[in-house]
Amino acid sequence: MKFMKLGTKPDSFQSGEDCIRYVASDLATDVVVNVGDVKFYLHKFPLLSKSARLQKLIAATVDEQSDAAEINIPDIPGGPPAFEICAKFCYGMTVTLNAYNVVAARCAAEYLEMYESIESGNLVYKIEFFLNSSVLRSWKDSIIVLQTTRTVRPWSEDAKKIDERCLESIALKATVEPARVDWSYTYNRRKVSNDNGVARDWWVEDLAELSIDLYKRVVSTIRSKGGVSPEVIGEALEVYAAKRLQIDDDDDVDEQRCLLETLVSLLPSEKQSVSCGFLVKLLKSSVSLEDVRRKLSRRIGEKLEEASVDDLLIRDSSEGCETVYDIDIVETLIDEFIITQTCKRDELDCSVSDSSKTIVAKLIDGYLAEISRIEPNFSTSKFIAIAEKVSCFPRSSHDGVYRAIDMFLKQHPGISKSEKKSICRLMDCRKLSPEACAHAVKNERLPLRVVVQILFFEQVRATAKPSLPASGSHGSSRTTTEEEECDSVTATEETTRDKTSSSEKTKAKGVVMSRIFSKLWAGKDRDGVGDVSSSDTSESPGSATTTVDDKSTPSTRRRRSSS
Repeated sequence: MKFMKLGTKPDSFQSGEDCIRYVASDLATDVVVNVGDVKFYLHKFPLLSKSARLQKLIAATVDEQSDAAEINIPDIPGGPPAFEICAKFCYGMTVTLNAYNVVAARCAAEYLEMYESIESGNLVYKIEFFLNSSVLRSWKDSIIVLQTTRTVRPWSEDAKKIDERCLESIALKATVEPARVDWSYTYNRRKVSNDNGVARDWWVEDLAELSIDLYKRVVSTIRSKGGVSPEVIGEALEVYAAKRLQIDDDDDVDEQRCLLETLVSLLPSEKQSVSCGFLVKLLKSSVSLEDVRRKLSRRIGEKLEEASVDDLLIRDSSEGCETVYDIDIVETLIDEFIITQTCKRDELDCSVSDSSKTIVAKLIDGYLAEISRIEPNFSTSKFIAIAEKVSCFPRSSHDGVYRAIDMFLKQHPGISKSEKKSICRLMDCRKLSPEACAHAVKNERLPLRVVVQILFFEQVRATAKPSLPASGSHGSSRTTTEEEECDSVTATEETTRDKTSSSEKTKAKGVVMSRIFSKLWAGKDRDGVGDVSSSDTSESPGSATTTVDDKSTPSTRRRRSSS
């Protein structure tokens, strides 16, 4: 830290009882200066030789019958400590100026009008020289000085706008090339640095010591200078929030509210400037701030593919909430994501990549499974509403959907059969992996019809060509029509006619199994049990097996006619 010593005489200020400060001297004091609750017993001559304000005050209060005078200066910036520095300078006593007291001393000297016009080399001039030649050239001293300006406002702004000069000094240093940084700074985080060992965000930890109002001014000044990427600004905001933002702190609600609103206002507009995790942290803290939540939801929705399941588990702290976790906000995030994707498509006037949708579909499948496990009041309607929002998103398989459904049925065993049917409609049995199918057929929580449907599609898959295309990799889990299923099975049977007798027996066995499943479905329908369809029209795969039956082999038709 830089410092400057003024004066050569030893410090002879002493303390008395009841907040009294006096100069130890053989000469009797002839003026009393009241500064706040402290009385200073001093001598007129040293004070009058350097302070124009004290000249006026003493001249106005001296009694013609007495040489003694008593004056009051309760509003001097910096209070008694700052006045004592000025008084010691008047006496020529040793005074040490540093980053912690220079602002108060500068403002007090301005208040006392200790200018060059009164005496050459007066205190205002010396402090200005110290500020310009040392303090403002030092990175850390500039930050300290900026912090101390809060204690002497508004005088700090009147006294040559010291805080603005500090802002300018800090901003200029923060925007220099990292290779040119040759001063001391604080940096404890592990980051990829440049060849000279200086990271591009070398300054963010030191600025995290500032109060939120000063921090806002510094960051705004840095951004106005240019030269700092939005990503670095985002890192700086994230470091500051990690140090200052307390999600569960109820003691300083107003302070946390101001902090949150300021951080959101400082967020760069560029999409990749801040991480999704940081935005979610801010969202979790903005329970009662509707405008802030709306802005953050829009920002998170733009990059929802970067979120994790834990990010979406946001506790609901609103009054009268029925659930532990805020499920509505997840629906909002999905809606914002869909809006973003639609806007991109309209702007580009062409289809956008489905990679983001695929990632979000997997994310929501995982979220549904987890929230079903930990949220006791998670309703069937909410499960279906969230799942349907991403039902048209492309998936390589529906294993995630199955796991979510299975977890919901496990944690909510009391739901009705119709609700089970509605939930299971979200799953396309044709897109389950062999492992998922093996688990599902043994799953007693699934409706029997769903288990039979999985067995049917497994049999169809076993009898179909390996190269037979899947029933669709994009869109809803129920996009393939009943006729396509029939054509798939029929085409499989027709290819068996020219095979060996052994192959024919194997294929025939598959057709027999299909007919058995068809009867099972027909029986279910007669019993009034609703079907779980994998098509948009909710048609049962049982009708597809009927078509297979109609397209049986000629030998089968002959056996029927003979009977």
